[in-house]
Amino acid sequence: MTKRHVSLPATAEEGLEAFLETVDRRLSSDEDTCQVVEDVLVDLHGDREAYERWQSGDDVSPAERVRLQGYDPCNATLESEYYAEKDEAAFEESKHLQWLWRQFDATPMADNVEFALRFRRMLADHLFEECGDGCRFFKGITFTYGHNISIGDNVVVHDDVHLDDRGELTIGDRVSISDGVHVYSHDHDIVDQTEVDNYHTIIEDDVRLTFDAMVRAGVQVGENAVVGARAVVQSDVPAHHVVVGQPAKSVRVKPGWESVAEPVDADHHDGRSDRKLPYELPDGLEQFDEFQRDLQPPDRR
Repeated sequence: MTKRHVSLPATAEEGLEAFLETVDRRLSSDEDTCQVVEDVLVDLHGDREAYERWQSGDDVSPAERVRLQGYDPCNATLESEYYAEKDEAAFEESKHLQWLWRQFDATPMADNVEFALRFRRMLADHLFEECGDGCRFFKGITFTYGHNISIGDNVVVHDDVHLDDRGELTIGDRVSISDGVHVYSHDHDIVDQTEVDNYHTIIEDDVRLTFDAMVRAGVQVGENAVVGARAVVQSDVPAHHVVVGQPAKSVRVKPGWESVAEPVDADHHDGRSDRKLPYELPDGLEQFDEFQRDLQPPDRR
């Protein structure tokens, strides 16, 4: 069973196209991205009158001021802002765009599917490293940065998915990512969780990641594979295989693909360690220990 085509009424379509064209043009121009994001959010949240009153110097309450200042991404911080190894220049731009994506999702318009899919698709062209044609992004998707994500054609990402690109994340063509999936590109040391390793995580063409699955950093999910609901993928998944469980194990080859797939009981190669990404911390970085733990094991003292 396929889906049916749905369209907006002509007047709504006209308004949508005009809005998307305006925002896309401004984001593509030399105009300050921070200002563009602020303007768009003020209008989407219906706060233009209060914003103009505040800008003209009229009195506003402390709560109003905090709300109005919050439309400006330069007045916000994101968790990824604290990551020591991030590319500062790339993050400065992607932070503003990520703020627009997240705050758009807090508006009533985010529930208008046709409007929201096209708005996020337009924004993805500016936020991601690459984004192919025909992609659909639903509500509540989060990223680490956004600028380390490459996505192919006709990809669908459903509600409440987390795409971690602290390392790098590549998603191929025609990939389906179901609600609640988490895909990671960084790991923490088991003893000292402040020690982080970044990886290149790869989801190949035609993969399905189903409900609530988790893909560990550095894993490569082979083409046409299926990851079962709530599976925890710790190592590479061979092409055309179906994996389930925690940790995920191959249980079968997709019917009709047996002649081109590795056998289920084969010794599958795991190339995760080859996808570890080196990085250097900036000179003079002032680090802080947020946990203040004693990390020396008693057996090694």
